[in-house]
Amino acid sequence: MGKGFRRMSEMKIIRIATRGSALALAQARTVASRCRDLFPELECALCILKTTGDKLQTAALFRSDSSGDLPKGLFTKELELALLGGDADIAVHSLKDLPTDLPDGLMLGAVLKRADARDVLVMRDGMIEGNLPASGTWATDRLRRGATVATSSPRRKVQILARRPDINVVEIRGNVGTRLRKLADLDELDGTLLAAAGLQRLGFVIESDARLSGDDVPDGLRAFELEFEEMFPCVGQAAIGIEIRDGDAFATEICAVLDDPGTHQCVVAERAFLKGMGGGCKSPVAAIGILRGDHLELRGVSYQGGSVRHGFVRVGSKEAVEAGMLLARELSGGA
Repeated sequence: MGKGFRRMSEMKIIRIATRGSALALAQARTVASRCRDLFPELECALCILKTTGDKLQTAALFRSDSSGDLPKGLFTKELELALLGGDADIAVHSLKDLPTDLPDGLMLGAVLKRADARDVLVMRDGMIEGNLPASGTWATDRLRRGATVATSSPRRKVQILARRPDINVVEIRGNVGTRLRKLADLDELDGTLLAAAGLQRLGFVIESDARLSGDDVPDGLRAFELEFEEMFPCVGQAAIGIEIRDGDAFATEICAVLDDPGTHQCVVAERAFLKGMGGGCKSPVAAIGILRGDHLELRGVSYQGGSVRHGFVRVGSKEAVEAGMLLARELSGGA
């Protein structure tokens, strides 16, 4: 029995730092449930923290002059301080929110198996073009001409405008529930873009007739998944990341069991690509890694500089960082 397990038997508890949003809590409870299943002797305690990003986002919910996403580090800083201060043992993040450069003393300990990485276009009933359902139809083709779509993601904005330059894109703030209520209540909005994994983790379901159902979902909303060919996901989308202190044997041994190696390799490649592009949440770049046997395939797109560049690399499954760097060089025009 390793040092970590000996310490675990003494502590009988693992402190899990998380944000307090419904989605963040759902993800933290997923991690806690996995810990209980794998380590029955372990107790789990959620340390719920309000981040600077949460406070700023709440203040900006109804501002019309906001532009772009809030910096990603604002949604992780308080959780990381809890780790560094010894007030938590692990921190649970939507991996897309975790900056590529972590503070000294912290590391990405584990990545859970990725959920559906696609984006979803949610629309009001009366704004849909054509009959439902219709296979082989791009989701964005469902939007009426001149429709108004709400998103605060530069990545989503540039990609949807590339397919549908006739639409109007406006800013939106708030969690998933807030955005759905705004879409249902505001006549000036026709649609919004959300992550499929977030909807699923909150218990929302896209029915066979495209109706979006679930607790507190407003009536009259339809949802359509966007395939990767239509919209590339952001780096780390649909993956839950667990951040820990570097050298913490207790947390490291737990993470070794929680980790999904395939997903971990894919997101390492994606994050290396994002770092190589000099990017963060405001960068109009996207990538998705997929393991195929002994190889890792990384596809990406960049809209930097006003031009569209698509790229693809295929490397050995253990060469994740190299894959990201290669794709970044390809899409940035480097040698």
